[in-house]
Amino acid sequence: MSDKDRIKELEEELANTKYNKKTQHHIGLVKAKIAKLKEKAFSTGSGGGGGGYDVKKSGDATVCLLGFPSVGKSTLLNSLTNAESEVAEYEFTTLDVIPGVMEYNYAKIQILDVPGIVEGAALGRGRGREVLAVLRSADLVLSLIDVNQPHQYRALLKEIYDAGLRVNKTKPDVKIRKTDKGGISVGSTIKLTKLDKKTIASILKEYRIMNADVVIRTDISDDELIDVIEGNKKYVKGINVITKADTVSPDKLEEIKEEINPDLAISAKSGMGMEELKEMIYNSLSFIRIYCKEVNKPADLDEPLIMKEGATIRNMCERLHKDFVKNFRYAKVWGSSAKFPGQVFKQPRHTLQDGDIVEIHVK
Repeated sequence: MSDKDRIKELEEELANTKYNKKTQHHIGLVKAKIAKLKEKAFSTGSGGGGGGYDVKKSGDATVCLLGFPSVGKSTLLNSLTNAESEVAEYEFTTLDVIPGVMEYNYAKIQILDVPGIVEGAALGRGRGREVLAVLRSADLVLSLIDVNQPHQYRALLKEIYDAGLRVNKTKPDVKIRKTDKGGISVGSTIKLTKLDKKTIASILKEYRIMNADVVIRTDISDDELIDVIEGNKKYVKGINVITKADTVSPDKLEEIKEEINPDLAISAKSGMGMEELKEMIYNSLSFIRIYCKEVNKPADLDEPLIMKEGATIRNMCERLHKDFVKNFRYAKVWGSSAKFPGQVFKQPRHTLQDGDIVEIHVK
């Protein structure tokens, strides 16, 4: 039996097993077996063939457009950016990754139009492995659902999940330290409502972890525990968007929105919802604006430096010039991250906040 057939068999077994306290242990083990087989299939790309897509990252952040063929990615890319992606009314128009740049609130955001995926993409079908691998370098995934094919939504979510992407999820706070002996020791700082310690130990043993100290600070599920064990999942922000929203009646659109609960419904051709989408993309990327100030000169408040939330003075130095970190003396900061105007920081590890004005002094 091939790995794909075995995955299908185990998934059918899961679908037919009702979850309760008695079956929790069995379900956890079945999920672990499926996860191992899928990880093997994704890493080897069985059935896919070919190389990956080499896309150079640029700008302040990278956003990937993902969807099934003919969902409207190319039309959306052209509307958001100055890229010229071929658009036609037939499937598989985009045969390579096409980049564009969206400029919004001084931020330069790279938008990538990747080829449309097909069901089974995460297991290598239709070069899906290469397409989904591009998403691992993205800061935001824009999942597109054709308003005329809402059934694709669940399938799209499954492909993203199977590719090891965890969209709008927080990485579980779980530490696993392998030991030489003593079996599996599980400690938790919170009450575990989704897993018992027997199931945790069994899942670990499925991955051939026979001795380990486990500390859990999140009320995790079996899927989340498996993610922690495998340790190769990418946690990324995402926006779910219905496309071609102007091709159905308002009543039908509301019906579909209730069914899949998207973040936004748009039409790239008519412009419907496009400004809201740009703002949503910008806000989801958690940018902060930092204003540069030269010594003995007023701050440049016309064009901020766009950084990510949590950026430090060191990160700012790295963006401005490669020698700024090496020759750093101190920085003066005005704004909400400083205790008083012009506070001096002799170490570049200080975390900046939106709207700060920074004056960097170098040797």
